[in-house]
Amino acid sequence: MLLPYPSKAIRGRGRSSHTCATMTSGVDLDQDRRHGPRKPSIRSPSLDQPQIATTAMLRHVLTRLALAACATTAALLGSRAAEEPTPPAIQEEIWALPVTQPTLAYVVRPHGSGPFPLVVMNHGVSLNAQERAFFPLVEFRDAAIWFARRGNMVVAPVGPGYGAAALDMPNRGLYGVFFSKIGSCDNPNFHDAGLAAALLDKWIIDYMTEQGLALPNDTVVVGQSAGGWAAIALSSQNLPSVKAIIAFAAGRGGHVGGKPNNNCAPDRLVEATADFGRVARTPMLWIYIENDTYFGPALSQRMLQAYTHSGGNAEYHLLPPFGEDGHFLIDSASSIPLWSPLVSQFLDRHR
Repeated sequence: MLLPYPSKAIRGRGRSSHTCATMTSGVDLDQDRRHGPRKPSIRSPSLDQPQIATTAMLRHVLTRLALAACATTAALLGSRAAEEPTPPAIQEEIWALPVTQPTLAYVVRPHGSGPFPLVVMNHGVSLNAQERAFFPLVEFRDAAIWFARRGNMVVAPVGPGYGAAALDMPNRGLYGVFFSKIGSCDNPNFHDAGLAAALLDKWIIDYMTEQGLALPNDTVVVGQSAGGWAAIALSSQNLPSVKAIIAFAAGRGGHVGGKPNNNCAPDRLVEATADFGRVARTPMLWIYIENDTYFGPALSQRMLQAYTHSGGNAEYHLLPPFGEDGHFLIDSASSIPLWSPLVSQFLDRHR
């Protein structure tokens, strides 16, 4: 295992230090801090005793009220701090994973040597080799950090055929490994493309477990778009190490020709989903968004029906429109309050 880049630690928000000062009327009775020791005051012979007593009593009452307010504030702050524990410290790293198909991965995890529960996160796909060459090394960072805050080690691999591995120039003898080709829209092979991408998940899970970094049989797989389709394919493998799978805007064949709501052979996609559902028994959570221009509500609901009617175990949620295109929901930090309650409840049911 190589660590070519130094780790970056992220700590939870520290509690603010709140202090209370005793409030008194006027300046310090012994010393004025701006001008040094005070000179003895000379009382006016016209000041009578009742006035002095009234002033002293008022000062005493104000001091007691200030102390009471301070104590109440401290109690409230202490109660709030007890209700909102500081999130655990985490660290971010880039790892080189020596699996069957060596890959780079963004890793975010709690401090310590582990082992930890494992979350593997799959990104989407581009069929354009030039676009894959510039694919971001770290995608959906905020979502990954959210999972790490729950005590998980999160591994988000860069799929085969991305970055420098996107070089594909047969005329020059350069061939890139790319797991996600589906063929032409006349006869797309969604089924095998999903299983090929899911294979990387299995390699990573096995490696992390063998190295003692991940707890056995305590893995959650998360995927978005084509990565979500790989997650659906993985569900058909019923791996004992995988306890639950989450798919965001999952599918293949969207935006044919760069056109929104234009899908490649949607009937074939539904058929492939049914094939996976026939043998899949791993619990799944499917999250789609109303304004997804890749896999809209009508298509995602057809996929759900095909998957569950064939025997698959999936919980489906359709979220309201988000941003310009809800397909990229998980990429946005501001979307976390929308999907995190659903994910938390799902994971709590499948510990």
